[in-house]
Amino acid sequence: MYNIQPIRGLRYNVAKIDNLSTVITPPYDIISPEDRVTYHQKSPHNIIRLEYGEDMPGDSTDNNKYTRAAATLDDWLKSGILIREELPAFYIVEEQFTHSGSIISRYALIAGVRLEDHKSGRIRPHELITKEPAVDRMNLLRACRANISPIMGLVHSDNAELANIVRKYSSNTPVMSTEDIYGVKQRLWVITDEQAISEIRGFLRDKAIYIADGHHRYHTALAYKYEQEASHTAHSGNEAYNFVMMCLMDSCDPGLVMLPTHRLVRGLDPLQSGQILETISPYFEIVEMMTPLSTTAESADDWLRNMGIKGRDNVVLGLYGLFDGKLCLIRLRHGIDIAGEMTGDELRLWRNSDVFLLQRLILKNTLGIDSLEQIERHLAFTRNAAEAVSRVDSGEFQIAFLLNPAPVLSVIDAADAGMRLPQKSTYFHPKTPAGLVINPLWYD
Repeated sequence: MYNIQPIRGLRYNVAKIDNLSTVITPPYDIISPEDRVTYHQKSPHNIIRLEYGEDMPGDSTDNNKYTRAAATLDDWLKSGILIREELPAFYIVEEQFTHSGSIISRYALIAGVRLEDHKSGRIRPHELITKEPAVDRMNLLRACRANISPIMGLVHSDNAELANIVRKYSSNTPVMSTEDIYGVKQRLWVITDEQAISEIRGFLRDKAIYIADGHHRYHTALAYKYEQEASHTAHSGNEAYNFVMMCLMDSCDPGLVMLPTHRLVRGLDPLQSGQILETISPYFEIVEMMTPLSTTAESADDWLRNMGIKGRDNVVLGLYGLFDGKLCLIRLRHGIDIAGEMTGDELRLWRNSDVFLLQRLILKNTLGIDSLEQIERHLAFTRNAAEAVSRVDSGEFQIAFLLNPAPVLSVIDAADAGMRLPQKSTYFHPKTPAGLVINPLWYD
């Protein structure tokens, strides 16, 4: 049995949707309440109505955002807003975006990936999941019986072979071109040629897949597969529900960008927050106090740029909120013995990991923030350093920790070792949007 297969996806009908950019959204987990309103207003056919519907007064078991999503999907199919691919296809997506002043292109393959328990070793996660998002995604999957947005997966290679293969098959005119609200441009190609499908399958046949983004969606897709197996006496293993839609990227693609996720802390007693530098001094030393520039955005950009330079050879974190608008750069002490704070595997994998050492040496050991309950009570996360600074300045949070990006190999290493990085350790940019392809699971 093939572990990677083409799918007959559902796509927006370009004959009925004039501007495809009005109907796509990011995955649900990075959509703010304000953005959700914006997407609803963009088009009556925006994918937000399926991916991340709104709760309404009077919602019940029979009438809620999940049942409305299913009814909307059915209506769009009947009215021709969505059409099904005539032949099984692989989909190639190029995403073009600006990062650090340069225009970057990233190529990926959208395909059906066989669902397997993590014990098989062929699907490798790197982060823990939490209960609430998993319940939400399961309710949506049961109602719509479709993968609305693709899980992002990594395929490890030595010379970007997957990226080179998919580039080779994206030379003709794309079937879809869009641009999201962040200025990221997407182009989509449909690959139905049997020789191309065979080559792609052959390359991926023995490759492990690392979940880069979408751990909750993978978890719920696997649970849904088990539910369907239990209710189908003639289960063959090749039904559509045995697969989940993934967007597969090459770990060595030069267009693969990781961004940091900064930490905001609240709920500390004044004595605890005032003694942070003293209590972490056995592990970290102050490198520099950085003064703000004319605007918060300029300050944040300048601080991150300096953190990146100073963090090339050692772990450097930014600590904001203790020094009247200045950023305190702290650095892991050279030669410090942290073996007593970490297991052998953790020491081998993450001795130089900014986010892991922040979690273990500061958040856990110094501030006592470790359990999921404590994390929910005390922490918030943002990819926007200026936002982190502003939320501390407003008094909403007491301190912020700014981080450098984690290396892509940290995901590979963690997953290969069967270990999990702290929550929100990685952020692959940009996220592949919902609305390019939908994978229906009700067909055999």
